[in-house]
Amino acid sequence: MSAKGEVKFIGLVESSGELSRIKIFREFCIGLEGLNNFSHIIVLYWFHLRDNDEERYILKVIPRRHPGAPQVGVFASRSPSRPNPIGLCVVKLIKIEECTVTVKGLDALEGSAIIDVKPYIPRADVILEAQVPEWASRGPPT
Repeated sequence: MSAKGEVKFIGLVESSGELSRIKIFREFCIGLEGLNNFSHIIVLYWFHLRDNDEERYILKVIPRRHPGAPQVGVFASRSPSRPNPIGLCVVKLIKIEECTVTVKGLDALEGSAIIDVKPYIPRADVILEAQVPEWASRGPPT
């Protein structure tokens, strides 16, 4: 089976740090309407520095931000090296000014393309009985 898709980037990370600024492209800016009613959002972005054949064929990794983690398949990790270098991050929404979204807690780098933004909805996005391996409970939030 051959599957083909197309991703349209909707913006770029303008600056990253404790507070990060995401610039949404003008043609997608109207899509931000109502987002300011949420305290947190989900940002999907492109690991642009990992978008090469070598990184896209890495299928086993040792999660480096989790001390003592074993080698696992890339799909059992949050590694930026993966067949489709897509990152996901839940962030605190600080403010929206025109097409610029300011957030806290974004782990994307400056220049990363934004794939999508979604509201964080606790009743849909929190699974209290979720299970993870012991190594995944150590390390920084990702």
